Amino acid sequence: MTKQEILAKVNELIAAPSCNPAVRSAAETYLKNQDKASADALVKVLEEYVSSIDETIAFAESEMGAKVFGAEKAKGLAEASKKSKAEGGKYCICPARQAGAAIWENRQAL
Repeated sequence: MTKQEILAKVNELIAAPSCNPAVRSAAETYLKNQDKASADALVKVLEEYVSSIDETIAFAESEMGAKVFGAEKAKGLAEASKKSKAEGGKYCICPARQAGAAIWENRQAL
């Protein structure tokens, strides 16, 4: 991934409604400074933030997932995540985590 493509993914991450405030803050700091310290901080927060597809499925199928999303939404998330996994998806299907995973996988370009 080129630097420009990484910057586009960072902007996608920031714009995603599902983006965690701490992750958004680290991404905004990276965009502002674009230095090693802010890149390292963004990578660190993404290591904890990006969820595997299996973690997403497990959460969506849990009682907590039903409480957070509502039963029907949780069921839909589990089904969509299983479909993504069957098609080779490795990470949570939400836009924030998809952008975060792309950044994390290409962190050497930060």
